[in-house]
Amino acid sequence: MTANWVSAQSAVYFTRKSQVSFISDAPLELIKAASSQLKGYLDAGKHTFYFEVPSASFTGFNSPLQQVHFYENYLESQKYPEASFKGKIIEQTDFSRNGDYTIRAKGSLMIHGVEQERIIRVRIMVNRGIMLATSDFSVLLREHNIKVPKVVYQKIAEEIMVHVSMEMIRK
Repeated sequence: MTANWVSAQSAVYFTRKSQVSFISDAPLELIKAASSQLKGYLDAGKHTFYFEVPSASFTGFNSPLQQVHFYENYLESQKYPEASFKGKIIEQTDFSRNGDYTIRAKGSLMIHGVEQERIIRVRIMVNRGIMLATSDFSVLLREHNIKVPKVVYQKIAEEIMVHVSMEMIRK
């Protein structure tokens, strides 16, 4: 093992640009929102990571009232101010080399104050020390104790599709 490998693998990468978006595709309504406030890090040497996004940072809803309901009634942003994902990368990957990697991130996804063990597939492209990471996964509302009143159950999907993209730089 070379000294370059050790120093590169000890690198910690932090988010520089990010976007988390979600889609709720229910029978009577399509809801889309996004946040550019995802922050966190990936420790390449330890293969660990931590990312969080403020619950009240999503915009793009169909109406201002829908956004208020999202913050107050579903995510309860005052009580649960952020959603997070922390854990380890399963594969032993050499992020010091330029390349396109598909890895599995295993960890604890916390939404609405409820942690769920998850394995999420992530594509990471490394080019000259910059990482671009993307992932698509779903979140079941019931797994995070997010209750949808019967009166609007056909307007909010039980399974929410999430897309994450971020650029990370070494610090």
